[in-house]
Amino acid sequence: MLDPTSTAAVGAVLGAIGAGLANEAGKAAWESAGGLVRRIVGHEVRAPRGRDELDGIAQQVHDAVRHDLALARAWTAFARSAPRPGHPTRVPALHASTRFFTDRDAERKALDKEAFRTADGRPRIAVLHGPHGIGTSALALHWGCTQARRFPDGQLYADLRGTGTGAAPGADPATVLRLLLRELGIAAADIPPATEDRQALLRDCTADRTMLIVLDNAKSAAQIQPVLTSAPDVFVIVAARHPLPGLDAVGIPVGPLADKDARRLLAQIAKAGNVTLDRAALPAVVARCAGSPFALRAAAARLTERHWRQERQPADDAARTAVADGIRALTPDAARALRLLAQRDWPAIQAPLAAATLDLDETTTERVLTELAAVQLLESAPSRGTDGNDGPRTAGGAYRIRPLIREYAATEALREDGIAATQDAARRAVRWCVTFAEPASRAALRHGWRLGDTQPPAPGGVPYTNAGEALGALRAELGNLLQAVGAAEELSDPDAVFRLNQALWPVQLKMGCHDELLPALRAGVRATETRDPASREAARMHTLLGLNLMELGRWPEAESAFTAAAHAERAAGHTRGHATAVESLGLLRLREWRFQEAYDCFEAADRILDEVTADGEGSRDLPRARALLQRHRGRALRGLGRWAQAETRLESALAFFRDTHEAYNTARTLTDLAETYEASGRATAALPLIDEAIASLTNEQAHHHLIHLRVLRERCVAGERPQS
Repeated sequence: MLDPTSTAAVGAVLGAIGAGLANEAGKAAWESAGGLVRRIVGHEVRAPRGRDELDGIAQQVHDAVRHDLALARAWTAFARSAPRPGHPTRVPALHASTRFFTDRDAERKALDKEAFRTADGRPRIAVLHGPHGIGTSALALHWGCTQARRFPDGQLYADLRGTGTGAAPGADPATVLRLLLRELGIAAADIPPATEDRQALLRDCTADRTMLIVLDNAKSAAQIQPVLTSAPDVFVIVAARHPLPGLDAVGIPVGPLADKDARRLLAQIAKAGNVTLDRAALPAVVARCAGSPFALRAAAARLTERHWRQERQPADDAARTAVADGIRALTPDAARALRLLAQRDWPAIQAPLAAATLDLDETTTERVLTELAAVQLLESAPSRGTDGNDGPRTAGGAYRIRPLIREYAATEALREDGIAATQDAARRAVRWCVTFAEPASRAALRHGWRLGDTQPPAPGGVPYTNAGEALGALRAELGNLLQAVGAAEELSDPDAVFRLNQALWPVQLKMGCHDELLPALRAGVRATETRDPASREAARMHTLLGLNLMELGRWPEAESAFTAAAHAERAAGHTRGHATAVESLGLLRLREWRFQEAYDCFEAADRILDEVTADGEGSRDLPRARALLQRHRGRALRGLGRWAQAETRLESALAFFRDTHEAYNTARTLTDLAETYEASGRATAALPLIDEAIASLTNEQAHHHLIHLRVLRERCVAGERPQS
């Protein structure tokens, strides 16, 4: 067994904790590790920023504990209870293949050859490429479903289209890795914030498994490279429009269906839909569809029409022609709806958002969406995860528009509706998103200040029974809200950009989602600085961006953001915001194990709050702000090993949060106090605090905090007392 105090073991523990900073357990363990390292080494050691610095700290710890048995025991106890990276909890499967599939024998044989060749250390990867609508995605899924028994450890699927704030080139590598780790059943809060740590975790999860990974709608080799592994039994299929330069893979071009296979596909679809197959029109239909499966499926619903012309065209053009034919056959309301909805890549179009966009009632909107889905101009949106960290599954009736259809319909909108009408539709969608997000945000985080608040929210004015339900609603709508941020920026509406970002703060605070939120936060900084770089809104955006960057481990960037926020808040004369910016810098110092500097920042923030007048902005939140600073000072003092002073600060904060019935911060402060008791050798006294914290989080969607509390409780019961 590896000596837990060896340099390698110490480095492994610190690395594992650093990779787990996305959740409460990881953050608490990281701060505790910093305090313990400081005690062991005898002086302040700043948190490592990279593997070389981490190895250096591990060597210092090893050298210090070699000749001190008490310190060795303290480190061993801490290492034994430290959180570990998440592990797969399920065997994922691909969603069902299409019911109608024909031919592709040559392509399937090529996939067989690459998937089941003799292992030689090279990644097993094939790229299926072909024009829009040619069926690369359907082929990847169909082959995977027919070969499921040969991948007993699971089949992963990720759509790389991306749902960013603008016309993004697709999901970035960090997002691709997150999608795959979620498919494995790893909780969102267990996924490391850094791309390289996600890559290492995915490789660890797949190293000894026989698995298939399907990456759909790929745009570039950069999206794929982090997924590749030399594991002998992992096969990656990529579906893309074009070959991906820079990717060392087997390229498999997917071309048009032969005429005989096109006829077979039409016959299958017609039979299933009880459509009479017009034999006389069949040659013209086949010629017009040019072997494009998408065009053939679209044409199958109109086989009885008599206007077919026998003309051969490229398969890509045939797919576009099918879209045009489908739109021409729509009712005017449905055609207009498609054109206006296509202005943004909404990931989950449902009646409320669509009705606002189209300026229609929801009943009419439902009818229009149903018509569009029936002729395959809308496709079902992918469902979301079901665990508490990712919110509920998308409700039935959620749709998405295929890229090819979006491109065509958006262009048609400019011609048919004009720029003014398309912009008005986008503005209505943005307004709906703001109107939805702000009440949900207040319900998800009832306490705390928001820029622009002048009075407490009216009780009973929000349709959520508890904070967890509101938070789940925000998470379920997150993709659309991020799209709305991009739309608002394009519409030169900095107010909406800011309000949406501010409304998403509870998601960032309680659920993470940091890489998803980062583009929106950067858009918020751009939009508010363009309007007025010295405004309170610009300063607040710098603070929100800094908090996000801190969680992503991008500490120098976070420091720059907090510094910019503090300067802007001071220039704007916004005392409450200035205090928050300085407080946020203190939180960064905690993360960096710079405990004395963190304490000094919290002291400075408290002094700034003295300047808030009794009727000034933020005065209503002043007692809560001071309670939070007490809590943070307690954490800094614990890192410095000043137990009694830490307890005094934490008990003061706890009294406030109990009195104001703020469940989330009550639980967090109870946790801090329990860890302080345990660290100072009073594990038994920590138990009732832990039980109270667990009870406080019943309806808060704080699932990972609950896991952390249960582990802490087990450790206290077992009598383990790591000192930090």
